[in-house]
Amino acid sequence: MNFFRFIFTKTFWIQVVIAAVVTVVLCFAYLFWLDWYTNHDQRIQVPNLEKLSYSDAKKQLEDLDLRSKIIDSSSFNPAYAPRTVIEQDPLANKFVKENRQIYIKLNASGYGKVTVPNLIYKTKRQAIPTLEALGFKIGEITYKPNIAENTVLEMRYKGEKLEPGTQLSKTSTIDLVLADGNNPDAVVRPNDNE
Repeated sequence: MNFFRFIFTKTFWIQVVIAAVVTVVLCFAYLFWLDWYTNHDQRIQVPNLEKLSYSDAKKQLEDLDLRSKIIDSSSFNPAYAPRTVIEQDPLANKFVKENRQIYIKLNASGYGKVTVPNLIYKTKRQAIPTLEALGFKIGEITYKPNIAENTVLEMRYKGEKLEPGTQLSKTSTIDLVLADGNNPDAVVRPNDNE
């Protein structure tokens, strides 16, 4: 019963009004502080960094009070110069706030090295897709006399015999020497009858 009596007293209603005023004042103060803290209405246009060197891109961003971070430089794209920007996030012409970090992907300095697999005595049907899947190109295919038709007898790179396990750049061209199955119409290269 005392609680119900207290609800109808002047002291209770003064406390309710004070609490409501303090709540409204704190809400407005918080909104004002949030507006200031998040740099509301500040807009900096992100420049186009594509094809710029990292040092040039970093300088451009610093001039605009933006930060940069390299996120990747593992793949090589021949359409871009080595060690230049190939991607950025956020994209060019987007609007950001001061001190925002711009993520940059750089072009590698060249194709990565790939280990040549052991394809000796594998069939042509196995060898070609395996090499292509690793990023190699298939060059000249020649034949040597051997009973195991279309089996890889040798791999060559720039005319030299290529040993399995050798490291070559992606997109290198590998020539294959296959068994002819004792076919009399097979093309035999000079110096192959050793």
